[in-house]
Amino acid sequence: MRLLFIRGVIMNLENPSKENMSYILEQLGERLDVVNRTILDPEDYDLNKYDELKLMYEIVVQKGRLSASEAQAFIEELRSVRKN
Repeated sequence: MRLLFIRGVIMNLENPSKENMSYILEQLGERLDVVNRTILDPEDYDLNKYDELKLMYEIVVQKGRLSASEAQAFIEELRSVRKN
């Protein structure tokens, strides 16, 4: 189990929650240098897709620096996971 200490709160990203999803989306936005942050509004994502978002987050964190084309591919994947 991996715990994160964020803003004075211990978070366990293994547990799907709106709070965890918001954190993941915020981090993806920063790491992918997303200009249009409206695509990262947590209300536009279904909690049932949490595992997909978490996997994307873990890959981006593990990879570190991404090329522009890799970042764009992740952004496109985020769009595909959003609610329609």
